[in-house]
Amino acid sequence: MEVWAALGGSGLPGALIVLILVVLLAVALHRSAPWETPTAPQGGPRANGHARPEQPRKAKPAARARREKPQQHSFAHRLLVAALKGHSSPVTCLDFSSNGKYLASCSEDRTVRLWSTRDLAGREHRCLRANVGLDHAEFVRLSPDSRVAVDPPQGENLVLLAFIVWLANAETIRVYKMTKKEDGSFTFSATSGDFPKKHKAPVINIGIAETGKFIMTASSDTTILIWSPKGEVLASINTNQMNNAYATVSPCGRFVASCGFTPDVKVWEVCFSKNGDFREVTRAFELKGHTAGVQSFSFSNDSRRMATVSKDGTWKFWGTDVEYKKQQDPYLLLTGQCAVPEPCRIALSPDGRTVAVAGGTDIVVCNTRRGEEEERFLGVHSHRITDLAFDTTGRYVVSCGDRAIRVFHNTAGHRAVVEEMEAMLKKTGNKATRERLEQQISSALKALAAIYGKKH
Repeated sequence: MEVWAALGGSGLPGALIVLILVVLLAVALHRSAPWETPTAPQGGPRANGHARPEQPRKAKPAARARREKPQQHSFAHRLLVAALKGHSSPVTCLDFSSNGKYLASCSEDRTVRLWSTRDLAGREHRCLRANVGLDHAEFVRLSPDSRVAVDPPQGENLVLLAFIVWLANAETIRVYKMTKKEDGSFTFSATSGDFPKKHKAPVINIGIAETGKFIMTASSDTTILIWSPKGEVLASINTNQMNNAYATVSPCGRFVASCGFTPDVKVWEVCFSKNGDFREVTRAFELKGHTAGVQSFSFSNDSRRMATVSKDGTWKFWGTDVEYKKQQDPYLLLTGQCAVPEPCRIALSPDGRTVAVAGGTDIVVCNTRRGEEEERFLGVHSHRITDLAFDTTGRYVVSCGDRAIRVFHNTAGHRAVVEEMEAMLKKTGNKATRERLEQQISSALKALAAIYGKKH
């Protein structure tokens, strides 16, 4: 009460004293009140580095921070056919069905999507979605004619398609089947029982033989496993390549091959008896000629040609139509320079006339007749390209690396047909042969004209 005594003793009127007390009280309250800064985050630092006091309880609570969606990578090119968008996380693997009707993609978003290839050049891109429960698929492979252990019991819906995935967390193979219901809708379901866990190192690829007789899994150590469609291990291969960088099944379904730390590609034949029983895995041939480790390789559709890409900065084109049982070795047809950053992936077109090499976020397409670069696509994806393939017709080059799948015209393939047929035309006098060659040239030129919108 010292303040009261001082004011009272001054002889001031009572009303004035009360007014002064009110002013003093207001000042005191203002100094002790916490700051409110609508534009600054709660608890943010002052200019002098001290933290601001907390907001009063009566203040409007701050809105919950919204998780910003990552921006879709913007890419444009005159040869871009389509960008297939549907996945909400990066796409990890692509696979075309052997009949060319479907493109399968898997993603970290825990889904597998099946795209209709008839829609690739259209404005709308239809797809079916299969959910991968409590896991996500790192690799996906479509089964040829649904031959992977999915024959439905009597009375069940017809199985239209099957595929296998490699589960990232469970580290095993799971088989899915697509069935058509009576109402015309489609449904996906996993078959009972995943494959047993056998690999001791991360798996780098999986594959299904076109014959439907076996499944392959390869890990980053030196192991390749050959499985029956029912999940039984038929054989284990030690590649002796220090580590495996890539492995796959040939399109013909006879061979499995691998590359790694050593500068070669090793190819084995998976042998079955006439009645379909597994017999053995035997060494077929090797591709030797690189001076550093091979990063990736690819087969043509008939397995008579192969392409490889190496850390030595080159890609090579090989003839593999040899009688290896008579000790004939594959022969080198061409060496080209690799113009993309490492690590690289390579894809060979089904007819063997063009190769696509991807590194980082870039793709180059080359003619295997001359080895020259025909097309270059830069910054195709926002992340490193994770898969690269040609469709079964060879008309398109397809890649993934972020949430989108990008489809390009394979103009190099059309030009390669023209170049090859014109060279053959000069060497033949047979009328029927000339007519056939001229028809192929005309078709390729029309395709180029349609792509570029003019005569080419």
